Amino acid sequence: MKLLDLINQPNDIKKISDEQLPALCEEIREFLIQSVSETGGHLASNLGVVELTIALHKSFQLPQDKIIFDVGHQSYVHKILTGRKEQFSTLRQYKGLSGFPKTYESEYDTLNTGHSSNSISVALGIRRAFDLTGNKSKVVALIGDGALSGGMAYEALNDAGQGRDNVIVVLNDNQMSISKNTTGISNYLSKIRTTIRYLDAKNSIENMFKNTPKLKKLIHNTKNVLKHVLVSGAIFEELGFSYYGPYDGHNISELCDVFQAVKHIEHPVLIHVITKKGKGYLPAEIAPEKYHGVPAFDSSCGIAKTKKKNYSSVFGEKLCALAQQNSRITAITASMPDGTGLSAFAGLYPERFYDVGIAEEHAVSLATGLALGGCIPVFAVYSSFLQRGYDQVLTDVALMNTHVVFCVDRAGLVGEDGETHQGIFDLSYLSHIPNLTILSPASFQELEMMLEYAVQYMNSPTAIRYPRGGEGAVLPKCPPIETGKSVVLLDGEDAVIVAEGRMVSVALETAYRLRQENIYSAVINVRSIKPLDVDLMQMYARSTGRMVVIEENVKSGGLGQSVLDCIKDIPNTKLLLKCIPDAFIEHGCVSELHKVCGLDSESVFSEMKEVLFA
Repeated sequence: MKLLDLINQPNDIKKISDEQLPALCEEIREFLIQSVSETGGHLASNLGVVELTIALHKSFQLPQDKIIFDVGHQSYVHKILTGRKEQFSTLRQYKGLSGFPKTYESEYDTLNTGHSSNSISVALGIRRAFDLTGNKSKVVALIGDGALSGGMAYEALNDAGQGRDNVIVVLNDNQMSISKNTTGISNYLSKIRTTIRYLDAKNSIENMFKNTPKLKKLIHNTKNVLKHVLVSGAIFEELGFSYYGPYDGHNISELCDVFQAVKHIEHPVLIHVITKKGKGYLPAEIAPEKYHGVPAFDSSCGIAKTKKKNYSSVFGEKLCALAQQNSRITAITASMPDGTGLSAFAGLYPERFYDVGIAEEHAVSLATGLALGGCIPVFAVYSSFLQRGYDQVLTDVALMNTHVVFCVDRAGLVGEDGETHQGIFDLSYLSHIPNLTILSPASFQELEMMLEYAVQYMNSPTAIRYPRGGEGAVLPKCPPIETGKSVVLLDGEDAVIVAEGRMVSVALETAYRLRQENIYSAVINVRSIKPLDVDLMQMYARSTGRMVVIEENVKSGGLGQSVLDCIKDIPNTKLLLKCIPDAFIEHGCVSELHKVCGLDSESVFSEMKEVLFA
């Protein structure tokens, strides 16, 4: 029998002897590699935290004690240890096991995580609530070094340090976020990793003078000198934390010892742990950024089973071509050069490429500064992550009317990563911002055209939103891009289907199905969502009297509401809005989620006949 067979219920890990733990770690890694190779998911990060997660579960009393995962994509081992091993065949599938902690899955999951740098804030809040109610349970925030590039983490560290709250922060330092870390904090941690252990030196000094009370002040001063010399500034201790480490994150015994020791400390503690992302699987160790989030792959060689051209790669190639012609073009990423398609740009034009770490707010304001200095900044960012920079988009970019281009990747439903990653709110939070133009391509060609248009011909803020994955529509027409202009792809007198982006292919398919029943519907490709082609919308509303709007955004503040506003005074017009419900959409494959939300052609076809042609 395998040791992993003994892990079926929460806290079964406590029955495994210390001598058996290394073998269990290898079995867990084998399980993760095999399971993720079949379902896809976050692999490298989870392979790197096997020993660390086991040590946390051995040392703390869950669920009374609380562990808050930052981002949460590294929680697979935690899920295995809390009774969810048998559900891994459903990982990231609709109604299956989530790839992130979810409170509805287990009482052992404290927070529905998905975005970065918030774990210390949440842990501090729980700690303070516990203190007010007399709850002595321990609270642990597990945060990666990549997440420490986010400013929110420092706001929490500063608050916790000055408040002297008994919160435990475990810093999982694998020198990576999604891609290689390049920020100042990563350089700082690198210096710590290469120094003599501060604790060993400090303890030697304390032991030397422990029987000499008069030298107490000298001990204190000596410790401070050592701290600054050996720990390169000791930023965490200056913030009010007791710093312990760095420790080998793959040594369970050492980790358990330090966790047991700090449980009794009545002030903030930071434990610095060094791990290797992708540990135990050579392809992931060599290229951890490529195995951060992976589709299904052949576990024997690590090669993805499917690999197609996608919007991100098309964007990256086009930006490189434009940058060759225009030296003013710069590119910005928030720690995601691979995911957003900017890796090639970084290699070709390193002096014009800025990876700011997981710091979207800073990235947006940096873009304004670059624009004010005469550059043309292009910030490639996921839709759900740009939410974090909303205030800066509003006040630093739009208010200043600077020439910044936002390439909003993963717009619409992204699928398997679930609620925190669905890009279904960007039209709502961008459409009401003055001075900002919003474009939405329905094909790779349109993305290339829009990027060139935004960079070369615009002189004000522009957002181009496009989905994850490949293109869906084969467009019968693709004229030049114009601000405020849509394109009629099919004409028809019975109804008009208005669609943006990936939904254009659904609109065309629906129109072709309607024609088989002698219903002739026009199809409009809304390439410019803001400003909207009001004249065209009103003309077809009057001529057909039946209008459908299809969009991959929530109803509130989306394209449908903009269309409704411009035709509301036209009498006898029936309007059907097909959009994402005003709700958080769980994980699942995109095609399945489209059906759930009624955005597939069959659903649109059926509802049009029922509502508009009954």
